[in-house]
Amino acid sequence: MGRPRILAIGAHAGDMEISCGAVLIKQAHLGAEVHLLHLSLGERGHPRKSPKDYGRQKEEEASECGRRMGVEVHFLGYPDGEVTDSREARLAVAQKIREIRPQVVIAHWRASLHPDHIVAHRLADVGVLWAALEDIGEGLVWRGVRSFLFAENWEDPEGFEPYLYVDATEFREEWREAVKAYELFRGGVSSLPYLEYYDALGKVRGAQVGVGWAQAFGAWPWARRRRVESLI
Repeated sequence: MGRPRILAIGAHAGDMEISCGAVLIKQAHLGAEVHLLHLSLGERGHPRKSPKDYGRQKEEEASECGRRMGVEVHFLGYPDGEVTDSREARLAVAQKIREIRPQVVIAHWRASLHPDHIVAHRLADVGVLWAALEDIGEGLVWRGVRSFLFAENWEDPEGFEPYLYVDATEFREEWREAVKAYELFRGGVSSLPYLEYYDALGKVRGAQVGVGWAQAFGAWPWARRRRVESLI
């Protein structure tokens, strides 16, 4: 089977890096082959730059951030604000899953303040299914996704429940430096202090499980099942 593979699918460049990037860095250090798939660049989010100019900047930032994190970066190029749940988009995501062949897929939670995040969740969910089905799209089917998890994003709060906590204390500073490849996370685009917010959230999640700093993931209710031989 070779190295284990992880695929994080974000609506916009930066979404997965800021919400679960420290864990992705950790997994890469542990030997996993980690991939980021950006459905859109998020090019319409700058108050002063044109979408064309900011899109070019975001693509460069995403590539640099991926380099710093030690992960591979992929783009599908859908327009910011126009990520749609179409057959074409479902096939594109399923094709990427077949190409990368991950054992773990990370996506947005299903409820969000941002329509692109909702659609990104749906595309990831259907993409995992379609990648495993014969006679849909091209390439060899891939039925090897064992875990489908949801990153904790401030825009996706409704119904999200942290379930899986990953100690990323050792990789906190490396994550902070990696995401600063984005102007957005250096504080030059939005008044929301993204880096400070997610750094503080990491402290909270770490405190909840007795470690210095952690990032948490949600899971489907039916995936929260553990079999044990005894309670003691």
